[in-house]
Amino acid sequence: MSERMNVLIIITDQQRADHLSCMGNTVLKTPNIDDIGNNGMRFTNYFCATPICMPNRANFFTGTYPSVHGTRSNGINLDPNIPTISEILRIQGFHTASIGKLHFNFYAPSYKKKVKSLENIQDWMLGKIKSPFPTPYYGFDEVVLTTGHGDVCSGTYIEWLEEKQYEKLDFLKNRMRAIFEYYYDTVLPEDLYPTAYITEKTVEFLKNYSEGDNKDKPFFLHCSYNDPHHPVCPPGKYKDLYKPEDIELPSNFNDGENLLTHEFLGQYLSSKYTHLMPQKVNEEVARTFIALTYDAIAMIDDGVGKILSTLEKTGMADNTMVIFTSDHGDYCGDHGLILKGPAHFRSVINMPLLWKVPGLTHTSVSNSLVSTVDLPKTILKLLRIKDRYHPELNQGRDITSILKNPKERVREQLLIEHDEELSEDMILRLRTLITQHHRLTLYDGYDNFGDLFNFESDPDEINNLWYKDKELRSNLVERLLREIISLRPRFPKREAYN
Repeated sequence: MSERMNVLIIITDQQRADHLSCMGNTVLKTPNIDDIGNNGMRFTNYFCATPICMPNRANFFTGTYPSVHGTRSNGINLDPNIPTISEILRIQGFHTASIGKLHFNFYAPSYKKKVKSLENIQDWMLGKIKSPFPTPYYGFDEVVLTTGHGDVCSGTYIEWLEEKQYEKLDFLKNRMRAIFEYYYDTVLPEDLYPTAYITEKTVEFLKNYSEGDNKDKPFFLHCSYNDPHHPVCPPGKYKDLYKPEDIELPSNFNDGENLLTHEFLGQYLSSKYTHLMPQKVNEEVARTFIALTYDAIAMIDDGVGKILSTLEKTGMADNTMVIFTSDHGDYCGDHGLILKGPAHFRSVINMPLLWKVPGLTHTSVSNSLVSTVDLPKTILKLLRIKDRYHPELNQGRDITSILKNPKERVREQLLIEHDEELSEDMILRLRTLITQHHRLTLYDGYDNFGDLFNFESDPDEINNLWYKDKELRSNLVERLLREIISLRPRFPKREAYN
């Protein structure tokens, strides 16, 4: 076994911070995921740097914001020349592997056929892309790929289903449009569902690693579940674990009508483009969606239990750092909305972060501000990778001091970037500042308007203080501007005096 510490990152897709029992959810039971937090640190103020899949995954792996790495929206491949933490650790002698979702390349067909993607859902389903997956891929020595959402998934997963000779495989391959649904009943049995595949392959990796030729090298393992992102369609015994009638809707559910008077969101939610997210829904749909989301998380929790048990059985638990998180949240009924989108309510920008470091962390909770871009720098520091091997450009902070003492703070605010081109007349640019007590959001093109909420006195984010507290607004706008200025990279480097 390697003397250097291993890293296991377990990440879900579209899971808000309070969708864990250890984070205060009194309905949903997640005992296995809770075990990571109960033996490590739970962060209550962990925020994404962008509430969109591709950009925030790029934020995590590069430690930079979209304005630097370039993947500012879904549908933009991550530049392979930008250093990733997986590439850095690979160079430093780690065996790097990713199992499940990556989303470094786009999923859907490209606008221009010359632009290629190794994660294109249809190309895998049609056999245009096949194993072996070309590696290294953004620094990963091994890639077991599951692209898509719900049961509309492909990648190496679709080849696995073919090997199993699944009788309804052709049906699955021809239902791409189902990926846009909120929820439905899957035809897949539990043991063939993508979550089961990811768990099985992760357990298999750990067992093989403990016995194989690489056991003298530390590993960096990225286990990435595609759920509970919509379409939510938990299989078998997991469906209906939680009943819609038992779901209590958020206290601000009926605030949805007020959003129509919001200068930006009113226009956005009333758009002719009905496919845009978020979606405003009635109580029945919201309860069903939340219940099925809980079902999907329950299946993930069982999978995490198997993974953690394997770490114990192989003797690697005492030498493996374990992180559990998600790429962004979901409104799940907040303000009458579901899914995600350019409304930076806490439910969509605040995700779970549980961090266990053997010999360092103990059962504790921190309310210190942490951003997605902070994670790679901290991991490199914890692994004692010398600074000269770190990326020259890293915009995150090292939060090791917080892991040692939950009351420590390394930042007073954090930035959230959000750029999207959803159509020719629906071009979005938002910038949000998060402080310990407030959220400020500015919308490009909307002069003298924005969001200003007090998390403490108004946790439901209903009372917009933009026009009511001009002094506070002015202070936070200045802090936002200074944060943006401080994060601008000084590249390219000056090469001569004149």
